[in-house]
Amino acid sequence: MPDERASDQGLGTIEAEFRAWLSAHPAATLTELEIELDRRLRAGRAQILREAVTAMPNPAGVCPDCGRPLVAHGQHVRRLVTQGDEPLTVERSYQRCPACGAGLFPPG
Repeated sequence: MPDERASDQGLGTIEAEFRAWLSAHPAATLTELEIELDRRLRAGRAQILREAVTAMPNPAGVCPDCGRPLVAHGQHVRRLVTQGDEPLTVERSYQRCPACGAGLFPPG
């Protein structure tokens, strides 16, 4: 599970927490430093992506099967994995076609 604390406050917090970790591990190798910093940056990246996706507009789409307008069909949670291998959970309006029943979780 990612360290959500590091990502909640932005890059300043990530840097401060990394420096605190460094103080507690003065003999860390460059590889260990990179691993620790990358872990914190991935968690922060996932948080920024989560916020961006949540803020994206969610207009009604068109059915990919029959071309008719889709209608909102409640909020659904989708669990994804970022390119940095961090879990990313987003909640968006699920859309369904009233004509053919096809469903769509909008991009984002």
